[in-house]
Amino acid sequence: MSAESGVPTYRGSGGIWHQYNWQDYACQAAFERDSKKVLDFHRRRREALRKCRPNSGHLLLAELEKKYKNITVITQNIDGLHQRAGSDAVVELHGSLWRVRCDHYRIRTDDHENTYLGNLCECGRPLRPDIIWFGDSLDLKIINRALSAVRNCDLFISIGTSGSVRPAADLPAEAKLNGACCIEINRERTELSYLFDQVLTGYAGHILGELFYGC
Repeated sequence: MSAESGVPTYRGSGGIWHQYNWQDYACQAAFERDSKKVLDFHRRRREALRKCRPNSGHLLLAELEKKYKNITVITQNIDGLHQRAGSDAVVELHGSLWRVRCDHYRIRTDDHENTYLGNLCECGRPLRPDIIWFGDSLDLKIINRALSAVRNCDLFISIGTSGSVRPAADLPAEAKLNGACCIEINRERTELSYLFDQVLTGYAGHILGELFYGC
């Protein structure tokens, strides 16, 4: 979804994890080993994200949400572009680069400054980005919110996901099981394409515009 805004993907062609070793930058062990190195990496990611803008797909979903009040955005993205476009009902499966947390005190707080480095919890531990790293468990409350939305929807649209990361990869099957019409939008077919009633190949913003023209 955010690739059209200039945000690099993770596993696709040219994705971040083809350029960087996640074991050095995206796991709790790396953070405990060298928090400065990890935080500097994510600080630079945030600096790059500030230059990105919500694309037409983000903006359209925000408009539809305000008009119909029954749209839920479930995202694996951590860039906050849906919120910047105006969406309120956003379920962030993998967290947000714009929050920090302390797992010892189990606190989360918004943080929109480029000041990861030197940010300490009152317990003295460095605050880490509130995102899901390799080896982390997803928040059960967040998963349940996503499942509740999917199990009660009549239209499920999957946009730009590889379909290889669970539990997000399980959501299309849940929607299908509960009778929803399922549409996949992607640059290429995925290993889950067979689940969908319709597979549309191309750019998300353009295809969404065609699907919801006049709505």
